[in-house]
Amino acid sequence: MTVPILMVLILITPLVAAGIIALFLRDSGGLASGLSVAAAGTILGLSSVLLLNAPDQTFSSSVEWLTLGDFTISLGLLFDEHTALLLFVVSFVGFWIHLFSLGYMDDDKAKARFFGGLSIFMFSMLGIVFADNLIMMFIFWELVGFSSYMLIAHYCDTDEAAAASKKAFIVNRVGDLGFLIGIVWCYWHFGTTNLEQMAWAVSKDPSLAVTGIGMLLMCGFLGKSAQFPLHVWLPDAMAGPTPISALIHAATMVAAGIFLLVRIDFLLTPFVLDWIVWTGAGMAFVTGLVALGQNDIKKILAYSTLSQLGYMASAVGLGLPGLALFHLTTHAFFKALLFLCSGSIIHACHHEQDIFRMGGLFRKMPITALTFLAGMLALMGANFTAGYWSKEAIMTASLALNPPVFAFLIGGAVLTALYMGRLFLI
Repeated sequence: MTVPILMVLILITPLVAAGIIALFLRDSGGLASGLSVAAAGTILGLSSVLLLNAPDQTFSSSVEWLTLGDFTISLGLLFDEHTALLLFVVSFVGFWIHLFSLGYMDDDKAKARFFGGLSIFMFSMLGIVFADNLIMMFIFWELVGFSSYMLIAHYCDTDEAAAASKKAFIVNRVGDLGFLIGIVWCYWHFGTTNLEQMAWAVSKDPSLAVTGIGMLLMCGFLGKSAQFPLHVWLPDAMAGPTPISALIHAATMVAAGIFLLVRIDFLLTPFVLDWIVWTGAGMAFVTGLVALGQNDIKKILAYSTLSQLGYMASAVGLGLPGLALFHLTTHAFFKALLFLCSGSIIHACHHEQDIFRMGGLFRKMPITALTFLAGMLALMGANFTAGYWSKEAIMTASLALNPPVFAFLIGGAVLTALYMGRLFLI
């Protein structure tokens, strides 16, 4: 199969699964879960074929979707090295989280709604990965926001989940308003929102990169990646089922903000980059302090996610988007592992999340304990783990390029060791 056919098949597979579940399987949790997991497996299989057959290929194609006078909205696909990396992360981690969910949600009465939401989320996230222009990216950006709202609110009969989902939805809309204004400005400034065309224009005339556009587009990153001042929604979102915490708030949705910054790095002026690097460095340190005072196992991991996103943002702000994607990839794996281990613990402890009401679990759950330890060592950046290589690269670069930023990042690394060691020992 050709690259465009594979990309279209990968994109529509979860949409078809979500549609079948919504129309025919609302009262059939077993069939719905099987279909959703099969769709995730199909995505992983097709993605593997695509990545193995086109590892160094760049491909783009678009069709006109809507024309209003001189204004045209196109739907297009872009496959390059950035697409390939995030496609692998989303498809691989997403499949295993789907599989884990089979057991975790086995006795849930609304299992069909949950797995339908997972499928529509996968469709939305893959749309962001494949988008070749900012308008198409924004459409799927909003679909990700909708599906995350739906999944966080899965336990909608509880006040905590209902409030958390509304908070996540509203805070993200604040960031998305700035993102939308930035897209409009891009179209007015460049006459297009196509990423390749804008990059080519800026390469010919660097003065086309305007600080205002970069700051507005950055608002989308602040919302999705939960960075200051729009970081307040992420810890509360832990009210959703634990597999959702692993999929949305560790591996994929929060990574979309970093992916956006990498996609538009040619539009980021030195002022915008300085803002990003200092915001990221501050978040890496401050949220580590906050995590040190938490008792809820999932909230500790949530604040840890905020801290690690700070490292990624700092790498982008230092002008090293490749390092940001490197840490995004390693973080997706070890943080998803930690969330799934916490889900196993919560499930075994009858949905207790307070670490001070746990203890002695190493003897009772040795496999979970060892896998949690592996993820914890990677998060701490212990030598020769995945997290070591990516965090070490970012901190080495920051020491050479901006020593004050390095001080914040090394402080965040020390705090990571402290709060994760505290969590594991308790």
